[in-house]
Amino acid sequence: MKEYKSRIVDDILKRKLEGKGAVLIEGPKWCGKTTTAEQIAASVLYMDEPEKKEQNITMVELNPKRLLKGDTPRLIDEWQLAPKLWDAIRFEVDHREELGQFVLTGSAVPVDSKEITHSGTGRFTWLTMRPMSLYESGDSSGEVSLKSLFDGEADVDAESSLEIERLAFLVCRGGWPQAVNMRDEIALDQASDYYDAVVRSDINRADNVKKNPDRVRKLMRSYARNQGGQVPNTVLVQDISDNDEKNINEETVASYLNALRKIFVVEDMPAWNPNLRSRTAIRSSDTRYYTDPSIAVAALGVGPKDLMNDLKTFGFLFETLCIRDLRVFADALNGNVYHYRDKDGQECDAVIHLKNGKYGLIEIKLGGERLIEEGATSLKSMEAKIDTAKMNNPSFLMVLTGTGDYAYRRKDGVFVVPIGCLRN
Repeated sequence: MKEYKSRIVDDILKRKLEGKGAVLIEGPKWCGKTTTAEQIAASVLYMDEPEKKEQNITMVELNPKRLLKGDTPRLIDEWQLAPKLWDAIRFEVDHREELGQFVLTGSAVPVDSKEITHSGTGRFTWLTMRPMSLYESGDSSGEVSLKSLFDGEADVDAESSLEIERLAFLVCRGGWPQAVNMRDEIALDQASDYYDAVVRSDINRADNVKKNPDRVRKLMRSYARNQGGQVPNTVLVQDISDNDEKNINEETVASYLNALRKIFVVEDMPAWNPNLRSRTAIRSSDTRYYTDPSIAVAALGVGPKDLMNDLKTFGFLFETLCIRDLRVFADALNGNVYHYRDKDGQECDAVIHLKNGKYGLIEIKLGGERLIEEGATSLKSMEAKIDTAKMNNPSFLMVLTGTGDYAYRRKDGVFVVPIGCLRN
């Protein structure tokens, strides 16, 4: 039996089960939801088990309570195949009057949500799971802790062993648990297989609407080219139309993107809205990101050597990798990740804002002294714009890099940290 690699979300799941009757784990296929839930489950119902799938769905209609019997926490895997389970679980939670009863997992939002009559407020809590961060996959030493920086650590002393060629491979491999221990050439196939499954079938299951696979490919390729940007759907429409003899309209693009969100392939980043010293207009558009950089790599049809020969594209995809990891870490710290951009051109790639009011500002740079200097200058400029009479000073300023051997603190107080030594 393959040894389970601990996930940051393990502790989050335990905590959430202590506070609610049921926990719903959502996230993309292959990110490890079921495996993680199995570690804590005392009994399991696999709704999509081939020999029992039809029987299970029928039983949901006839006697759903029968399926919910078992030692707790009871895992209900792929629950969205029978949305009526939601209300049955809510009823059981109410009448058992005990916490930590059920864990639900699913890689898609239920298509037919009209069968759900209760929101689950007070009974359910949600947990979003993503592909592995570099720390979880063993590719980061984890010597620099974001929590420690939020707690006021004044210095860092760490070393990264990630060479740029290895980083290019990790961007292309992605954080899919199945790929982590595979031979490199086989590991690279996993993201391509995931992408093919999305194009051929998974995107259709999001809303039970058949989509044109060629159009899906072109949309996903266009989306990949716009990683890290705040482009509207109209730009994606134009980009696709320039490479398609048949016109595609904005409504179609919006419906396709909505389907990709429902199966957790894309996860856009909202804008941060701080208190500023001046009346600067803040841009509120979401930033475009895939859940994992390897999906963008597969959509573009490139590999590690291509990234080494095109550092601009490498930089955009490296940013997606960093955002993935920061989101994983922020969840563990009870926070969220945002971006900032205003009408004056001031930007900040990532703002980790915790629910206790603390926040950190992060610029992401592939590497090189010039880019690090640009990142640090931008962070100091951003810091000066914040009205600290109305909100806290940032807990830290960080340039998060791909290359570089060491983590250190500059004389201006900005931390420079390679992704190969970061953890939550």
